[in-house]
Amino acid sequence: MDKLDSPPIAADEAPALPPTAAGEAARATGRAGGSIAAVSVSSLALALAACDSGGGGGGGVVSTPGPTPTPSPAPPPITAAQASRFLAQATMGATAADIADVQARGFDGWITAEFAKTRPTSLWDWLVARSYNVSANINNEAGFDNAMWSQLVGAGDQLRQRVGMALLEILVVGIGGVNLNWRQFAMAAYVDVLMDNAFGNFRTLIERVTYNAAMGSFLTFLGNRKADARTGSVPDENYARELMQLFTIGLHRLNMDGSLVTSGGQPVETYTPDDVSGLARVFTGLVVDGSDSTTPDRYRRAMIFNAGQHETGASTFLGTTVAAGLSGSDAVRQALDTIFAHPNVPPFVSRQLIQRLVTSNPSPAYIGRVSAVFANNGSGVRGDMQAVIRAILLDSEARTEPSAASAGKLREPVMRLTAWARAFGATSNSGNWTTGNTSDATARLAQSMGRSASVFNFFRPGYTPPNTPIATAGLVAPELQITNEISVVGYVNYMQAVVNNTTDLRTDYGSISGIAGDSAALVDRINLWLAAGQLSSATVTAIRTAVDSSTNPNNRIAIAILLTMASPEYLTLK
Repeated sequence: MDKLDSPPIAADEAPALPPTAAGEAARATGRAGGSIAAVSVSSLALALAACDSGGGGGGGVVSTPGPTPTPSPAPPPITAAQASRFLAQATMGATAADIADVQARGFDGWITAEFAKTRPTSLWDWLVARSYNVSANINNEAGFDNAMWSQLVGAGDQLRQRVGMALLEILVVGIGGVNLNWRQFAMAAYVDVLMDNAFGNFRTLIERVTYNAAMGSFLTFLGNRKADARTGSVPDENYARELMQLFTIGLHRLNMDGSLVTSGGQPVETYTPDDVSGLARVFTGLVVDGSDSTTPDRYRRAMIFNAGQHETGASTFLGTTVAAGLSGSDAVRQALDTIFAHPNVPPFVSRQLIQRLVTSNPSPAYIGRVSAVFANNGSGVRGDMQAVIRAILLDSEARTEPSAASAGKLREPVMRLTAWARAFGATSNSGNWTTGNTSDATARLAQSMGRSASVFNFFRPGYTPPNTPIATAGLVAPELQITNEISVVGYVNYMQAVVNNTTDLRTDYGSISGIAGDSAALVDRINLWLAAGQLSSATVTAIRTAVDSSTNPNNRIAIAILLTMASPEYLTLK
């Protein structure tokens, strides 16, 4: 077997809410008479819906000075609400310290500081440090969710965490579809690839993804064999198809602003079945590096080529031919270079990153500006992720206060939980982050990072909820694909337990306990930290009324937080 010639991947008891609070929650969200606060899908859809010169003598030349330049006015200081809104896009949740940091550094300065941070630990090393690499765990997933929650909530490199989760929803692998032993380690190694390359180059990222064993298993090209004329077998085409369709170029040709390229009024396809078949030949012969299954260590290493299984004939796709006789790694390198150079990559990837961080319906101009940076970071470099992330977060469309009904996006369920945990300093009561799998829509969040059931993610980037104002307006709302009355009720019930400190994530609310007796100050603080001050006056009044129905400080805090998190203004990230 020939090893990949690039280096191995481096992994670098609070009282329950009183019945009155539940009633106020229902009234505040337009569903009176319930026992918990619930937000209908329709309400969510609507929410989306020169100086002198001369000598001393008479022969000198005198120039007339021009007008004194007027210095550009200094930009206004960043308000706390603006900082909180920015952090809702750039992190898994704002803290008071984060808000102050953004105000002090400025948006660009904060981003620069985040880029300079190193990962405190990898998911893989977290699992090893807690002895999950024991034989009892060889055929289970134990520890994976723990490791994920420990970083999503507790890690200091929050921009990396947020971008990493965006990438996990674009370059999707779900642990349930990884058919390997030591699944928790295989999946941890994959997420580590995304995290470690989140601020690098997209071309490097897709190469690291291609050689990762979890991806190889999830998209069934691990052990993929070349065609056999005797049996009629052909290479598995799964990865070749999804690499193009979902990860890099999409189904149809795009202009740089994300609009469709058409011919005769019809969209132009980016590839054909023959392109898939040709590309699939390149991804043959990849196997795990090592046969020792008593430890998970081989899953941390890049896959290698079994030369006997790799197709050595020429492979043609996307108008390019990978010549016969190349080594497996050279063939893959040429194939990935071809895809990376495709004109669709900048708008296709940029639009999805904007959707995951800022807004579901970015304007063509917004997509175009980010795509231009993806294509050239200003220094002739294509795919510079730092430049792309900075362009997304600093764009006028991201930083201007939202006014259009189409602005923003539905806040993902996991990020509702992490926003609460980070705002109020919650941490693991057990020390082992046992929040677990939160995929259950009836009793938890309907989402758990790293647990997508398919390569199409929890929701599609082009999903439009049918028969809604969103559909009528020709807009998309991807997160609504996992949102309905059942999932919203499940979310609010689960968050009631969380907010009341009856789960592993707990806090003493010390940062706001001193203002628990003042409903105006309490709601205002929670509104700032969780909703960037975007709660309507009607919602604030309804929440304050519910808070003032109790004299118990713990109850007052829990009521204010839960009703804020059940409000359409919070659920919709503007």
